[in-house]
Amino acid sequence: MIDATVNPTFLANMRALWRTDPRLAQRIDELPIDASLTLHPTRTEYPTAAVTTADGRTLFLHSRYDPIREAVDFIKGLDRSEARCVILCGLGLGYHIQAIFDILGEELVVLVSEPDLVTIKTALEHTDLSAGIAAGRIEFLTSPAKAALHERLVRHSTMLMLGAVIAVPPVARDHQAPAHAIIRQAVLDFAAFAKMSLVTLVKNAGITARNVANNLPVYASTPPPDVLRGRFAGCPAILVAAGPSLAKNIDQLKALRDRAVIIAAQTTLKPLLERGITPHFVTSLDWSDLSRQFFEGVAIPGEVILVAEPKASWHVVDAFRGESPANAKRVILLHNPFAQRCVGEVLPPRSPMDAGATVMHLAFYLAQWLGCDPIVFIGQDLAFGGQVYYAPGVAIHRAWDSELGRFCTLEMKEWERIVRHRPILRKVPGQDGHAIYTDEQMFTYLEQFERDFARCPARVIDATEGGAKKQGAQAMSLAEAASKFLTAVIHPDRFDFADVRWQDPSRLSAAQEALARRREELREFRSLCQQTRDLLGTLETLTTNPTAFNRRIAEVDELRTLVQEHELIFAMVREVSQLGELQRFAADRRLAESDDRGRDRAMQQLRRDGQFIASLLEGCDTLASIFDQALARFEAELARTSTATTANSQGGDAS
Repeated sequence: MIDATVNPTFLANMRALWRTDPRLAQRIDELPIDASLTLHPTRTEYPTAAVTTADGRTLFLHSRYDPIREAVDFIKGLDRSEARCVILCGLGLGYHIQAIFDILGEELVVLVSEPDLVTIKTALEHTDLSAGIAAGRIEFLTSPAKAALHERLVRHSTMLMLGAVIAVPPVARDHQAPAHAIIRQAVLDFAAFAKMSLVTLVKNAGITARNVANNLPVYASTPPPDVLRGRFAGCPAILVAAGPSLAKNIDQLKALRDRAVIIAAQTTLKPLLERGITPHFVTSLDWSDLSRQFFEGVAIPGEVILVAEPKASWHVVDAFRGESPANAKRVILLHNPFAQRCVGEVLPPRSPMDAGATVMHLAFYLAQWLGCDPIVFIGQDLAFGGQVYYAPGVAIHRAWDSELGRFCTLEMKEWERIVRHRPILRKVPGQDGHAIYTDEQMFTYLEQFERDFARCPARVIDATEGGAKKQGAQAMSLAEAASKFLTAVIHPDRFDFADVRWQDPSRLSAAQEALARRREELREFRSLCQQTRDLLGTLETLTTNPTAFNRRIAEVDELRTLVQEHELIFAMVREVSQLGELQRFAADRRLAESDDRGRDRAMQQLRRDGQFIASLLEGCDTLASIFDQALARFEAELARTSTATTANSQGGDAS
């Protein structure tokens, strides 16, 4: 018989939770029906709840007199300047959440650290939080596990970066304080990770788009990563990074080359080749032209395959390929949305492989794409082991040669490289159990690796023998890993790429024509943006004349419709003007929180829109320059391949 007694508050909360966090909803549903905190009456209509601590004490989660007043007074005492996100330690019965929305605004995000499912269930039974849960404004964090935490927090990255305030009610300083501290720190670490990612995105948006566009001739004429997918299923892989600990293991690689797929970061190619070690793959994604030094002047064996993201500098890709089109090296560029928007309709589809934040993230994703298991890291310190930055013999050491002498040693240059970033240094647990220095950038990479390790179905082994400790990776020496997992020779057929056409210039002309069409569409789009900016300027002068203002505002709607018809170009322009996107988001937040109405609000909206249109016009000019340069690259590549074809033909006639 079905119990007719239904708690509408709990039902509404759970309905919202099932839609936004079904795993947590399932865990709460699996609790016994009577699993609930003990409630106690107060002098108001709102109860409080009691918990028993590990040492047998009874703690009340809220005031026994007026819990709502207590919550309101506490939230009023927070530093509310620039708060866009509140990290609330302890859910209680949810009274603090209601006070946060009432006092700080309903547009905030509340991240609730609450490891106790029974407390969450009790709160959902007694306080209606359904609107905030359904809107994604309330996020329950029950564990500091990085993979799950990042999954919940990624949607709130922007709000965290715009400003976060930590709220620790008095009872949370006594009840489950260690758990709250761990989750709170994990959230702050994620915020640092997100901030670094956003800064990189905004700073490099135009450079990235230019690199991708200039790599289009290679993108169009080389094979997709699909030719590699699953090719080395079940085979071990060794990923070679350029950390200082690489010196411990680099000389072991030569004997292991036929028993593992060796994937090297671009920085390690020269040191490996100098020792007679030829990696099977090299990864590259750096946007800087300086990275071409890793390939220039290097006799790269023909069997080495460069796997790169199209955002890598085209100078780097060109340096690897070499000058002779008849003897071009093997290159595979990954799927890229911007590249597909440029010439996508004329190219066969590419399966998207995960993009990397660093060359070693890319190497890790490539190993998974190949089907490798286990995946062994060496030289992946992600910290300053031995108070040095690089492994011996890397390219930067050669760049320092002219500065070295009696009063400036290589060790001094390494230490200068570290302390130059003193404001962003931090200590993390080392592989040896002691604390070790890293910086914010490498810590961000460590956070991402630990998240990725938790998701990886293959065994991950950290054979670095130094550097930072990495959760999710099994630590052992390379010799031990080799004796356990690298025992069989990989069949040579796995490395036979006779069926792959590494150069196919037949698609170049069609791709060039597609890009030329984008260039023409961009001209039309820019004209619409210019008309919109002029109209917004006129509207600013009409805010005191509602009749004239309303008559002209209809023209904005017409222009908006025309702009939306250029959806593809609109997306591409926004991609190269990320700062404008961020400024618009911040302006929208300020408007939502502003009490201004009437003419003042209209002026704010017009200025916001004017600033956004100005950023679009700037983006149009940047994109036009990018397209023009890329079209010239196509011309050069067509001439290059034509010369090679003619030379081959004449050579054939001569024979």
